Amino acid sequence: MMNTDRRRTLVLGAAIALVAANLRPALASVGPVLSDIRTDLGLSGAGASVLTALPVVFLGVMAAAAPALSRRWGSERVIAIAMAVIAVTLALRVTDGRTALFGGTLLAAGAIAVSNVLIPALIKRDFPDHAGQMTGVYTMALSGFAAVAAGVTVPLSNATDAGWRGGLGFWALPALVAFVVWTALVWVPGRRRWPDAPPPRAGASLLREPLAWQITLYFGLQSLSFYSILSWLPSIYRDAGYDPATAGLLLSISAFVQIPVSLVLPTFAARSADQRWYTLACTVVTGLGLAGILVAPTGAPYLWVVIVGIGQGGSFGVALLLFALRTRTTATTARLSAQAQTVGYLLAAAGPLLVGAVHDVTHSWSAPIGLLLVLAVPQMAFGLLAGARRFVDREDDGRPASVRTARRSE
Repeated sequence: MMNTDRRRTLVLGAAIALVAANLRPALASVGPVLSDIRTDLGLSGAGASVLTALPVVFLGVMAAAAPALSRRWGSERVIAIAMAVIAVTLALRVTDGRTALFGGTLLAAGAIAVSNVLIPALIKRDFPDHAGQMTGVYTMALSGFAAVAAGVTVPLSNATDAGWRGGLGFWALPALVAFVVWTALVWVPGRRRWPDAPPPRAGASLLREPLAWQITLYFGLQSLSFYSILSWLPSIYRDAGYDPATAGLLLSISAFVQIPVSLVLPTFAARSADQRWYTLACTVVTGLGLAGILVAPTGAPYLWVVIVGIGQGGSFGVALLLFALRTRTTATTARLSAQAQTVGYLLAAAGPLLVGAVHDVTHSWSAPIGLLLVLAVPQMAFGLLAGARRFVDREDDGRPASVRTARRSE
């Protein structure tokens, strides 16, 4: 018979996947109906860029608050509140006009940001010997429901009299389910809370750690690429002559491809001596797909989006895995996760804005896609640096651990 601790661990693992399933639809559902939103609300190209970029800014801003919120109320309770906020704001953002749309999207992004930071720390705490597998499950759920949101939002919009409002509003329902399930998990008797974090001085030291910044910039650049594609790929193919449903399907295919990649790759990467070749290969593959879209967007569109999906799914999964592999303690994992996601998502927010601005100036998608290809070069460089097996934690003698080669844990 399964013992109590194992049962709780399995329940937590399933609940983490359920929470992860609600951390992408709020943003992934906007791109496929962005043209309809612009027409209905009279948004300019700049306004549409703000709608897609500002939530990513909030992912960065609110990520910094996650460790303090967790110390005050506990990670599980904070995540439950975040699910409630997502459910309410996704329902409210389609009620009336621009204010509701922008305000609801931003509030949902803030709740998503907090969950983004706390989940890797929970994985480090409760799955120390299976971080690769659980990171894979987590990223698989993220990618899977991003794909579902990208693929079904247009059909949902067409199936309701509310149009795009009905398609976006639907995503409040799974968030409500996650809130109910996670709340039940929070109140399981005897459930452990995340241990208190070390004093602020220990947390601040990560700002002086080169390895922490290498991980942060790798995470940020791969996020910049991901959110640029998430926001603008449907528009790229609608401008190429494809109907809205097909353009949304292409984004959905790219996201669906990320599901098996994000499940399998972190597991293998966690078993390797280091992760440098994984970061390099994933970035190169993404670049190949972007190059195909640039040179021959209508030549083999399904092939290009599959290649992009493989590269981006792998890059994201490895980036999240590094939070656990490059830290010794749960508290340090949370601090690294908060730093990487705060700075990384602020950097990533520039992607949709830059892509939209360059397109408005050039009236072509060639220059924006070319920009993403150029930014793949520093992503490769930081990935190679972050992939070497070291720790960001400081040793007892006070020297930065990142200057030493970490001993492989048994």
